[in-house]
Amino acid sequence: MGQRIVKFGKEACIEANIQGLHPKISEAMGRLHYRTSYGQNILRHSMEVSYLCQVIADELGLDGELARRCGFLHDIGKAMDHEVEGGHPQIGMDFCKKFGEREEVLNAIGGHHNDIPATSPYTPIVMAADAISGARPGARRETLEKYVRRLQQLEEIATGHNGVKMAYAIQAGREVRVIVDPQAVDDANCVYIARDIAKRVSDEMTFPGEIRVTVLREMRTVEYAK
Repeated sequence: MGQRIVKFGKEACIEANIQGLHPKISEAMGRLHYRTSYGQNILRHSMEVSYLCQVIADELGLDGELARRCGFLHDIGKAMDHEVEGGHPQIGMDFCKKFGEREEVLNAIGGHHNDIPATSPYTPIVMAADAISGARPGARRETLEKYVRRLQQLEEIATGHNGVKMAYAIQAGREVRVIVDPQAVDDANCVYIARDIAKRVSDEMTFPGEIRVTVLREMRTVEYAK
């Protein structure tokens, strides 16, 4: 098992193009292969955050290599939070400090959940990349009960609007289709209904990414030829 952990750590460093890590840090990263958060593999998440950090830093004219390192190590405390008392940001920061990581890296690790003040621009970059990776559709598993409740709440908000006949949450809750009564709602009102439902969803629910609200008004006229 120990050799596999070391191997996973080294492979992750190569794939993420992280150089000069202390062997103990690399080994700790390898342990994250066996840790998950809401179903998301933490080692893969760390590599994804690393890549996103570089993209953001490059856009801002900052050091992309340093940003990549901050993102790669941000969750390292989760490799030992079951062994050491405290939150994983503080644990990870203290651990990496022992092996001489730069102050920007330490602050990004310790501050990516706002536990300590950000002292460099790389900390908010890690926070943004961490949120993007975690919120990516399909990245994390919800409990079935929470998932079903979210769909129900979406439909309840939509059907609570005057003129709405039916509402269906689709695309795993990333869209709600709203069917209105064409006799009670005209085309212009459909726009206001969509905006109102979207505002209520934003105000009353917590969800990753975005939810699309589609309002459908169908008018059918039937005549029979005899």
